Amino acid sequence: MPKVIYAMSVSADGYIVGPDGRFDWSMPDAELHRFHNEQARALAGHLLGRRLYETMVYWETADEDPEAGDIEREFALIWQALPKVVFSRTLDSVEEANTTLARGDLRSELSSLQESVSGDVGIGGAGLAAEAIRLGLVDEYRLFVHPVAVGGGIPFFPRDHRVDLELVETQTFSSRVLYLRYRAAGR
Repeated sequence: MPKVIYAMSVSADGYIVGPDGRFDWSMPDAELHRFHNEQARALAGHLLGRRLYETMVYWETADEDPEAGDIEREFALIWQALPKVVFSRTLDSVEEANTTLARGDLRSELSSLQESVSGDVGIGGAGLAAEAIRLGLVDEYRLFVHPVAVGGGIPFFPRDHRVDLELVETQTFSSRVLYLRYRAAGR
């Protein structure tokens, strides 16, 4: 059975976005970006919340940006090819390639995506991931811990749900970002 993987950049104090709504501290250098490219290339599909979808729309045309470097163009092509399902209560449609708007509940949409692809599925967006965590759907957590404390904002983990983890892998990048890969305990 394919895994559901929740991966995001996170501050040292556990937030994916600071209280000011900014996440500029999470921009990857070339080494980390290449690692993200490999992680994305290994996915067979991705579930996104509306905010993450709106952030990631940039990558739908980034390969055409003359200012983009080779690593960024490579990520754009990987992202464009990846089947994506967007969960939103406010969007009426999505226009991007390989992107559909979810019409069902999270569990059924995930099952449909897993049946239509052969491989692991990513999930992103704090609210959507929190729902998946509460439903016991997330198999693996990949945190990219940046050396900054932002003092509040949107947390990586839901505040109202315990998550037991087993550490599987760590890596430290030259930018001092720490990669932590956890498996949901008992899986």
